[in-house]
Amino acid sequence: MQNIGFKELHKAIQAARIGREILLSYYGRLKHIEEKFQAGLVSEADKESEKAIVGFLQKEFPETTFLAEEAYHDYDLSSDQGRWIIDPLDGTTNYVHQFPIFCISIGLEIKSEIVLAVIDVPMLNETYTAIKGKGAFLNGKPLRTSETKLIKDSLLATGFIADHEHILQEQLRIFSEIVRKCRAVRRAGAAAYDLCLVAKGVFDGYWERNLKPWDSAAGLLLVQEAGGKVSTYRGEKYTPFKNSMVASNLHLHEELLQMSSKLCDNNTN
Repeated sequence: MQNIGFKELHKAIQAARIGREILLSYYGRLKHIEEKFQAGLVSEADKESEKAIVGFLQKEFPETTFLAEEAYHDYDLSSDQGRWIIDPLDGTTNYVHQFPIFCISIGLEIKSEIVLAVIDVPMLNETYTAIKGKGAFLNGKPLRTSETKLIKDSLLATGFIADHEHILQEQLRIFSEIVRKCRAVRRAGAAAYDLCLVAKGVFDGYWERNLKPWDSAAGLLLVQEAGGKVSTYRGEKYTPFKNSMVASNLHLHEELLQMSSKLCDNNTN
């Protein structure tokens, strides 16, 4: 799978659409909801969506490996053949409460680089796609990050996690600094969707701590291919295995980094 192209993209879109149908079929009809230790909620919809997506891609690309939220935890470095990084339902809490912002995220990683991305937003009938070096798209239309140049004019997004007190305190410090300087901050509750909106130019920037690889793998490529920049709080190259992320248009990135880096903990990378 060295030459990633439209065949892989088409199959990833198909896989996401299979997941979409499962999520829509369970929406408002859940019977089994569990709480994972320090990892939020999980339902039968998450599990069935993941099983169907992985099963489809395994059949189409039997040489690849998988890293997915519920059952596939291959954290070894990706091979030449590629590894699919999948969130079958990003925004499970939203989904459980019937807040209609949730999505399916599928990224393809080869030699530790994300080279393909599909994020499907079922309730909005939106499919975001990207191939490394070939741009980012929403339902086939090109995406570009915003041109907002000043923090005071920016609409930003973030997320919070309350399971670890020291991480929550770090997030609140950074939020307190940024919210006083920007126009507004939104919290949609699905990291992959937040990154879609950065790529689309709706959000001018986004920051969050302690994302999992499946939360950010596809969105990372979308933002980059839409002309944006992604790094850690400390300004280092971001990968889905880092524990902090700042994603924004090119104009605001350095100022957001200044605020996040000076207020983050020593163990944040």
